[in-house]
Amino acid sequence: MILSLGNAKQELVDKVCQNLTERGLENKVVRCAKTTLVVVLSDADTLPGHIFSQMEGVQKVVRMSSSPLVKEVPHGSISISGGADAVELGGGLPPIMIAGPCAIEGREQIIELARAVKSAGAVALRGGAYKPRTSPYDFQGLGLDGLKYMKEAGLQNGLPVVSEVVSIEQIEPSAPYVDVFQVGARNMFNYELLKELGRQRKPVLLKRGMSATIDELLQAAEYILLQGNLQVILCERGIRTFENRTRNTLDLSAVAILKSLTSLPVVVDPSHAVGKRDFIAPLSRAAIACGADGLIVESHCNPDQSISDAAQAITPETLAAIVTDAATIFNALNPDYAATIKANAAASISSGASCFAVAK
Repeated sequence: MILSLGNAKQELVDKVCQNLTERGLENKVVRCAKTTLVVVLSDADTLPGHIFSQMEGVQKVVRMSSSPLVKEVPHGSISISGGADAVELGGGLPPIMIAGPCAIEGREQIIELARAVKSAGAVALRGGAYKPRTSPYDFQGLGLDGLKYMKEAGLQNGLPVVSEVVSIEQIEPSAPYVDVFQVGARNMFNYELLKELGRQRKPVLLKRGMSATIDELLQAAEYILLQGNLQVILCERGIRTFENRTRNTLDLSAVAILKSLTSLPVVVDPSHAVGKRDFIAPLSRAAIACGADGLIVESHCNPDQSISDAAQAITPETLAAIVTDAATIFNALNPDYAATIKANAAASISSGASCFAVAK
């Protein structure tokens, strides 16, 4: 069960928690900027709802479901800081592009690529420093040195940095260089890692496991949310099926379903889903049409020479075309939003002209 207290003062929150404790009900407080939620962890199904709704400060009572917090996190965008300006993701805003190499190969490589993806329209830089590879003989990443290179590249180009951590021990040393912690598909079920990331104050991009159901993805998100970090970004990256023409099978139905079940932003990774660069653009367009809040795409200045996952890396030129297509599709599906932006731009230009005339 969840009790929503809105933007309640601490004394009211303490009073509700004390009331619950006196009734023998274990509880936990989860806070975000404008809302305080008290999660009742004990079984309260046999207790009448009015016991909780009549507590001072309680605005809403929600009976626990399989994933209560993902349904109750307030609607709104997630702010990703670390670049020139904060990047807003979700909340009905236009989709964003996160792009970069599968693996950071060196300082010059990541700096050159950061400049290229920025020019192509990306607003955040992705790259792997710690690489959980299926084969122990494959390139495992540059580790902390790679993160330092990527952060330098991000700062030079005004791009926040998104990168994966594969263990709890990597979180603290990575924190100064990472603006969004990524949880890879292999680690979606690593609940201790999820709980520790839930104690951080940076956004977490949670990828769906390759054999995970939608409900299992939501339960994994719950581990992060329950620790107090409400900045969770869900990522559909393809699931394993019997099909072998593609690396995985992109489940775009998951995007629409997740958007109906939660207000958390949903992004799509077409690179890992299909594994072949020729199909990245059409799947990206389909993802935006399904309502995705953004894309996370692997890009490389010389894709065929990429150390890791060369077959799915696209050029910055292809990336720029995807960014244009995504904006066109979003505007077509959201004409009211597009009209508002156009009107605001016209007003801004008119105001600027008027000011120029006065100054002159």
